[in-house]
Amino acid sequence: MLFHVYGAHALAQWLALIGVLVGLILLNEFARKTKFGGAVMFFAVPAALTVYFIVVAVCASLGQEWALNNQTHMYMNGWFHYAKLYAALTGCIGFMMIKYGWGIGKEHWFKPFPFIIVAINILIAVCSDFESAIKGWNCWWLSSEDVWLYGGWHNVMNGVAGLLNIFCMTAWWSVYSSKDKTDMVWPDMTWVYIVVYDVWNFAYTYNCLPTHSWFCGVALLLAPTIAALCWNKGGWIQNRANTLAIWCMFAQVFPLFQETTSTGQQFFNWATLPTLYADGTLNGIVEGGNANADPTMMIIVSALALLVNAVALGYIIYVSRKRHINPYKQDVFVDQKYYKEAAARIAE
Repeated sequence: MLFHVYGAHALAQWLALIGVLVGLILLNEFARKTKFGGAVMFFAVPAALTVYFIVVAVCASLGQEWALNNQTHMYMNGWFHYAKLYAALTGCIGFMMIKYGWGIGKEHWFKPFPFIIVAINILIAVCSDFESAIKGWNCWWLSSEDVWLYGGWHNVMNGVAGLLNIFCMTAWWSVYSSKDKTDMVWPDMTWVYIVVYDVWNFAYTYNCLPTHSWFCGVALLLAPTIAALCWNKGGWIQNRANTLAIWCMFAQVFPLFQETTSTGQQFFNWATLPTLYADGTLNGIVEGGNANADPTMMIIVSALALLVNAVALGYIIYVSRKRHINPYKQDVFVDQKYYKEAAARIAE
């Protein structure tokens, strides 16, 4: 059991999860289908929100009551969420530049941009995992965003898994625009990478965003994966960046949707806790203590993330040596059905 989702609020929790999943899929489709949709989601909305974030931060620094009590300031003021939001947005815009051939987006030297921005996003999460290990080794520690976190070997294992995951991205220069200009296609990013990334990223959210991971660790990972495996072959990384940016914007403005505060307060009955909180509440939790903690599942999912990423990297090295290729300059998975279907979408 990964989450406490079998109690009185189970129906609300599952319906909210499905609602978030469907919403992310639909908004991703709106953003990817047309230039207008992309401009709205990744230029207009972020511009307005940036002004909002600055106003909240400035007014809070001046001691204004409304800003100090603003939910963004209270629950989403840590470095991680802002770094993740703007890194994801940078990816979305860069991917649009490639698929539409805007400016440097049509240049060959710009093709590794998707690898670079994904690697940066992964490193942000890796730093967060290691931060939790350092600040709360086998004990509770309270983050700046009012979340009780529990550090330990699970953070170390998943941090290493994240580093391996970076090198599981192959064919860095093999990114293209689709024939219909709706997607940036990366054919060599097949189900092999999608699966190991999802396992690693779920473990990350489970470790470091425990009170949010029902949504950002399940629905947010399923949305781009479903699209990529079912109807948008080769477009997973674009789907991932789009849905991540959309979710981050929503969560940054309305964190109470999923929030469980350090006192155990929940604002909606679909807020969901993982089994880290052993009895399904935050009762008895204090800084430096370990009461009411059950990190078993965090250890299991982090060990799984490390294992699958090590196996995937080993497989990439094996295939590359067998075919005498550089896996970062040439395509690795050319014999896979998924690769062939994605490659067939590339514009001439």
